[in-house]
Amino acid sequence: MSDMTETPETGPEKSAKPGAARHLPLIAVAAVALIGAVVLKDYLTFDTLRDNREALMAFRDQNYLGLVGLFMGIYIVIVVFSLPGAAVASVTGGFLFGLAAGTALNVVSATIGAAGIFLAARMGLGAWLTAKMEAAEGRVRMLKQALRENEVEVLLLLRLVPAVPFFVANMLPALVGVKFRNFLWTTAMGIIPGAIVFTWIGVGVGSVFDRGGEPDLSLLWEPHVIGPILGLCGLAAMPIIVKAVRGNLRGQARKDG
Repeated sequence: MSDMTETPETGPEKSAKPGAARHLPLIAVAAVALIGAVVLKDYLTFDTLRDNREALMAFRDQNYLGLVGLFMGIYIVIVVFSLPGAAVASVTGGFLFGLAAGTALNVVSATIGAAGIFLAARMGLGAWLTAKMEAAEGRVRMLKQALRENEVEVLLLLRLVPAVPFFVANMLPALVGVKFRNFLWTTAMGIIPGAIVFTWIGVGVGSVFDRGGEPDLSLLWEPHVIGPILGLCGLAAMPIIVKAVRGNLRGQARKDG
């Protein structure tokens, strides 16, 4: 019988993908994002939705599940490749499927797309940066430890704070080595408030088009909308603040002792 003992030449390190190949998913995402930003910027717009709304509604009435699959597929591609039109897609979800179903489809599609770009980044630069952080000392090590102690809270804040671009909230966690399961569920939970707002806008977009207007996305910044979202941000940040205060108190107690 041949010797099945693993050697350095046949071990898992040797059978792993070469360094360059590991970056291919992220390179593909970046390339498609660049091409899509140029080619599709005039198509993934509210004008396109206005011009095709009757055809979309007719297709929905004839093949609801087919339109659900098509909508989710397009939305996922938009998110994975950071193409222009994510807001349009969210509004379209409300227009076609109503508030409840539209919100659910928007959240599920955006979460799947976010997971795709997270994994692409994790296989590339994320793996390299995570290894560097594991081996680092000093301030980098402290930053890594602080992130791990507050991983869930930080991930929720990235999703809840409206000023954080969705692309950044997808890439940054992958690059610093957060747990995928935490990334996944905090993404789904954290984007619900914003998804409800955009879907809600979509529910009334038909009447807006009838008046010759454009959907008003500035609604997100109205006090009665942004207020509750900022309140959720405060709740997400509270455990971080409490831990920081406790740490300072313990440090002061050690000095006094």
